Amino acid sequence: MPTDPSSFLFRRFPALTHRDFRLLWLGQMVSIAGSQMQNVAIFYQIDALTRSKTMLALVGLVRFVPIVVFALIGGVVADARNRRGIMFITQSLMMAAAIGLGVVTLVGNGSLDPWTHSWIILGLTGITAAAAAFDNPARQALIPNLVPPEHLPNAVSLNTTMFQAGMIIGPALAGVLIGQLGVEGVYWANAATFLAVIAALLLMRVVEQHTAQRPQISIAAMTEGLKFVRRARMIYSTMLLDFFATFFSSATALLPVFAREVLHVGPEELGILYAAEAVGSLLAGVAISSLGEIRRKGWVLLWSVAAYGAATAIYGFSQDFWLSLLMLGLVGVGDSISTVLRVSIRQLFTPDHIRGRMTSVNMIFFMGGPQLGNMEAGLLAAAVGAPMSVVIGGIATVALVAFTAWRFPELREYD
Repeated sequence: MPTDPSSFLFRRFPALTHRDFRLLWLGQMVSIAGSQMQNVAIFYQIDALTRSKTMLALVGLVRFVPIVVFALIGGVVADARNRRGIMFITQSLMMAAAIGLGVVTLVGNGSLDPWTHSWIILGLTGITAAAAAFDNPARQALIPNLVPPEHLPNAVSLNTTMFQAGMIIGPALAGVLIGQLGVEGVYWANAATFLAVIAALLLMRVVEQHTAQRPQISIAAMTEGLKFVRRARMIYSTMLLDFFATFFSSATALLPVFAREVLHVGPEELGILYAAEAVGSLLAGVAISSLGEIRRKGWVLLWSVAAYGAATAIYGFSQDFWLSLLMLGLVGVGDSISTVLRVSIRQLFTPDHIRGRMTSVNMIFFMGGPQLGNMEAGLLAAAVGAPMSVVIGGIATVALVAFTAWRFPELREYD
């Protein structure tokens, strides 16, 4: 990997010239593709077993509860302990949960009633979410230890691009594997992908955070993260925007319902629908990574979230497969642009010694919004139908942007 400052790689993607970041980035790309495969398989399997929108909503709930319970302590642990070691443990636990899903599906088909089978799947999904509550703060807090500050925005952008690439590859492969091998094949494949991150962690030579600045694991240390976020209005405003936008506009749980009842397509097309948002995100992420400095970041952030909501509403109205793909792609464009800007603001405004705790608070907003949003979308869909549930969420997101621009002028004017 060349590190000559005159090389194309250094000029366009300077974060990749740092060995440890490059290892983690490549390992995560493989693993995230597997995790996205598993996400599709879980929603598809729950829908196939129960045909219940409420059970689909519960997938979001069982992912959200462990985040609330463990995220704050996960942030303290990320600041107090070796971040690479934490990731090694959490990645191993998530791999074990994927193996468990494969075993339960293989053994349970024909021997378990659909509802018992579904509850076991939900339980293993909750275990994965609990591990992620420790993994996410450690992983995000580790990244600034892998690159210098001037390369951090590029690292964030590359991470977003990597995540979206995994979201394209994973759902598309999931649709094929479900059609050819069944959902258990997806779970086995996901378990294998965790080996890529584990190998990367073993090969890294990262310089960890300063020991003298590490906090004790205590209630006071946990609440310090909450107090810091509440005082830092720039960070607080981006978290609120993130949470409510994804709460209103997250309808991932309803994609199997749209595929079956509205668009009348099978599992292969369902995988493409899941990947469409990520395709838009990937294209936007690559563009942001190569464009360099963005001016008027606050306005760009707000307009990108507004576009995210508007495209979601149009998708809710659509009864055409190709229009739905286009709108989901535009949802991804808006999400990718806003994610890069939000994450960069948070990392640049946060001291290293509290970065893990800030990340854990953000995790409640960042991951809690989509999971609660999936639950809200499923419950609302049971009352008014899936299309209207999504339309209402998209319109609410656009209204949220207008409120945020008025309530937080410092975010609006951030450059």
